[in-house]
Amino acid sequence: MDNNQKTAHILSHLGIEALNPMQEAAQNAVLNHNNTLLISPTGSGKTLAFLLPLVQLLQPDKAAVQCLILTPSRELAMQIEQVWKKMSTGLKVNVCYGGHPMATEIQNLSQPPALLIGTPGRIADHLTRNSFTLDDIQTLILDEFDKSLEMGFQEQMAFIMDGLRNLKKRVLVSATSGIQIPGFVGLVTPKIVNFTPEEEGPQALVMKAVISEDKDKADTLFRLICSLNSESALIFCNHRDAVERTCELLNERGVYAAFYHGGMDQEARERALIQFRNGSVNYLVTTDLAARGLDIPEMKHVIHYHLPLHEHEFIHRNGRTARMHATGNSYLIFQKEEIRPAYVENNMVEIKLSDNYPLPNPPEFVTIYISGGKKNKLNKVDIVGFFSQKGELEKGDLGLIEVKDYTSFAAVKRTKFKALLQNIRDEKMKGKKYKIEVAR
Repeated sequence: MDNNQKTAHILSHLGIEALNPMQEAAQNAVLNHNNTLLISPTGSGKTLAFLLPLVQLLQPDKAAVQCLILTPSRELAMQIEQVWKKMSTGLKVNVCYGGHPMATEIQNLSQPPALLIGTPGRIADHLTRNSFTLDDIQTLILDEFDKSLEMGFQEQMAFIMDGLRNLKKRVLVSATSGIQIPGFVGLVTPKIVNFTPEEEGPQALVMKAVISEDKDKADTLFRLICSLNSESALIFCNHRDAVERTCELLNERGVYAAFYHGGMDQEARERALIQFRNGSVNYLVTTDLAARGLDIPEMKHVIHYHLPLHEHEFIHRNGRTARMHATGNSYLIFQKEEIRPAYVENNMVEIKLSDNYPLPNPPEFVTIYISGGKKNKLNKVDIVGFFSQKGELEKGDLGLIEVKDYTSFAAVKRTKFKALLQNIRDEKMKGKKYKIEVAR
């Protein structure tokens, strides 16, 4: 199979008809240059852009780690792993990150993958344990590398790169241009693939100021959410405790919200994202951790409960809406006397909120937890069949289903989940009794 056939085979597995111009340019740059700097907006397909050239660069018959991908967050690492698996290359991949069992990772690395993905801290930890060797790594990819630096991973990244003696290719990936690249990266005269728009079209993203008369903005946020006609929104706060407090206040007032930040354990983070993705909660209150890199739907509304310190984080937050020719709204909540950051325009449209908007409608779906996954030989077809036959659900009653290693989650219409749980209470799926309940 030649390279064109391989690419066509991969795209068919991904359900993509053709590469976009950025992906084509990135593939050409990575294959033909030692150093590549890829800059393209969130949602433009960067993951496939840097994974596709690896199919030609990795050697199937070599039992060693040949490419290392470093990412700032575990979610991004897992997303890249999922894309690689969907590509069906036949080449082994492993992912390493904090919160994942170390013993499992060491066992996986005993039979080295061709592609290793991980967060800088966890990869550095493995190197100190000699879990794998850097000797055969010829390609290094730093995805969202500027975010890794912001999160304080500079020391670990420098430690990892110092051991890469046989490196031939470096690929740096970001959604932001103009980032300072540290000298330890060794990016000499890179081929720059820059697909950031020269200017953001005002017709795509509309920014609106919302003024809070009170120092506490919670009531203003509540009224703003109620004004959105039950449409979903991402709500950004600057600190973890503010995220949890804000989410709790919304839920107390009848708004179905979940929270998400870096201080949560991995399972709780995954559940929050799953519930937001599948429509079981319509509002996700989060830190800048959700500003980029996450697999969540295109948003029509982004709300800045707090404004970030830096303009580039503001841009990344807004990048969650008005993507790929869509339109979106960015709401900035200001306390009446609040000093506005320098990057905020002075002539922004101000919107007035009423006191009598109706509460947002409850979410259409409820997330159902199943105590089995891929390692228990369960798949989506099994769950659909069981819920349809034994649970008496009809075709439109089931939404998104996500199957993990040892757990699964299914979105079920809010009007049907109680009857489903009653119907399957004493039933077995594939000959085994699983715990099936509303996800907490």
